[in-house]
Amino acid sequence: MEGPQVKNFAIWDYVIFAALFVISSGIGVFFAIKERKKASSREFLVGGRQMSFGPVALSLTANFMSAVTVLGTPSDVYRFGASFVLFFIAYTFVIIFTSELFLPVFYRSGITSTYEYLQLRFNKPVRYAATVIYIVQTIFYTGVVVYAPALALNQVTGFNLWGSVFATGIVCTFYCTLGGLKAVVWTDAFQMIIMLVGLLTVLFQGSAYAGGLHNVLERATNGSRLNIFDFDVDPLRRHTFWTISVGGTFTWLGIYAVNQSTIQRCISCRTEIQAKLALYFNLLGLWIILICAVFCGLIMYSYFKDCDPWTAGNVSAPDQLMPYFVMEIFATMPGLPGLFVACAFSGTLSTVAAGINALATVTFEDFVKNWFPHISDKLSTWISKGLCLLFGVICTSMAVAASFMGGVVQAALSIHGMCGGPMLGLFTLGIIFPFVNWKGALGGLLTGITLSFWVSIGAFIYPAPDSKTWPLPLSTDQCVLSNATESVPEVVSSRPALADTWYSISYLYYSAVGCLGCVIAGLIISFLTGHQHGKDIPPLLIRPVCNLFCFWSKKYKTLCWCGVQHDSGTEQENLENGSAWKQGAESVLQNGLRQENLAHAPGYDPKDKSYTNMVLEKVTHF
Repeated sequence: MEGPQVKNFAIWDYVIFAALFVISSGIGVFFAIKERKKASSREFLVGGRQMSFGPVALSLTANFMSAVTVLGTPSDVYRFGASFVLFFIAYTFVIIFTSELFLPVFYRSGITSTYEYLQLRFNKPVRYAATVIYIVQTIFYTGVVVYAPALALNQVTGFNLWGSVFATGIVCTFYCTLGGLKAVVWTDAFQMIIMLVGLLTVLFQGSAYAGGLHNVLERATNGSRLNIFDFDVDPLRRHTFWTISVGGTFTWLGIYAVNQSTIQRCISCRTEIQAKLALYFNLLGLWIILICAVFCGLIMYSYFKDCDPWTAGNVSAPDQLMPYFVMEIFATMPGLPGLFVACAFSGTLSTVAAGINALATVTFEDFVKNWFPHISDKLSTWISKGLCLLFGVICTSMAVAASFMGGVVQAALSIHGMCGGPMLGLFTLGIIFPFVNWKGALGGLLTGITLSFWVSIGAFIYPAPDSKTWPLPLSTDQCVLSNATESVPEVVSSRPALADTWYSISYLYYSAVGCLGCVIAGLIISFLTGHQHGKDIPPLLIRPVCNLFCFWSKKYKTLCWCGVQHDSGTEQENLENGSAWKQGAESVLQNGLRQENLAHAPGYDPKDKSYTNMVLEKVTHF
């Protein structure tokens, strides 16, 4: 095994990598030309709500299976074992909850920004607080996604660090600004295919080098990498069955169920059924990418079993293991390292583009349209494009801050946990608990944010004890150690009492802490300040989950509805005709309706005037 060195790209590597950027930009130009006559912000931001489930499913998968997955997951499996595969349980629960609990509410209410829901359900301050938190979260997360793969690839392949960072930012901003959501979705679909081809190429070539899949599994078993089911309930352990399946579900629910990037894609589908199909097909994509990434980690362990490049000093960070492995196995195959780099950057491009598009959408819908309600369609489209450009610049600049955030997977999921958990709690309060008022919602959100930031910042300052997070054994027996130096153990300063308990909790529980803290505080504050009356809430804003548990008794079902008129007939009509309601509600939300026009709105029940009037009352205060 060679000492530490940078292996440089060949000309064909650069050609393949450049092709990714050229094609991605070309898709943006194509949709800019194709859609140039459709000059509304609605068309630009949500694709005119006419997308089909196929490209949306691919887009969702590419969006959340970023370079964080391509580089971080194999490295995690290599060091800690294949327990990461248990995320398939978390993904399954997440998609079921998102499609059956959260999506119907968002889709039928005709909103463009998920935070519009919070104003319909509570009031403006709650909406604005959530929007600001989302904007900060997305900008920081995008910084990690841009910087981490660029750094890893730079230090192993010699690929220029800031060149790749700025190329990513410029190309994403370019096709987002030109083509809007349609360009983002179709570019994501293309990039998803590149990601899959790149991972499969590594899988096949790596397996061949390791002597076949049987050898890989045998070596992984001998190295304790296949001890997947660890049922230890200790919440301080980094990855166990419970931290991944329970904590992972909370973390990914915060990412999926109430995240603007996800919901924006789902509501761009032409019907609610199409939106649900997009989510379920996306689940299949998540499973495939997860299994490929886990096997890449096992193959990498099999290859480096007797000479760990991390311990030997051939790479300076775990996130560089995968690029280093690729440069090793494709050393005599020009073009294939470029394909892998294209694979990693496909994940980056898709996630950054989704972030920029979602940031532009929430800023336009939640701030610009509230402050300037009468702007023309043409001007609104130009403002949307300007916001894409602005956020593209900000997200690219934020890549600098990402250099201080540690391992790429943990940093990314920690950011989502800190902000996504409380946000999940806030929407859960609104959708499931009809009696929660705006004071409970706002108080719960602030409590959840405080708790999740407290635990995560504490963990950053006082890292968990090695016994809870130490990697599995790695060997350097057959390495030629050049310039190897023994690491001097750091002198540990005195640690507070919370350092080995509260601050040492698994990073996957950050989201659960924020979510549960938000829900509990929201319920308590609502009861202390006078709960909201269910009859004042339009049924479409609440999901009657109690129907699952009280299906045998109409009396108990009605009791659990807390006064919300789910049996008014309108709810059933909306269930049967989600698309019609969406168009009517969208008209109400975005333009307002005069009283005399209400009878013609899809989903309106003349016998229950208070239902539509309540929606209108909230809407007219936008």
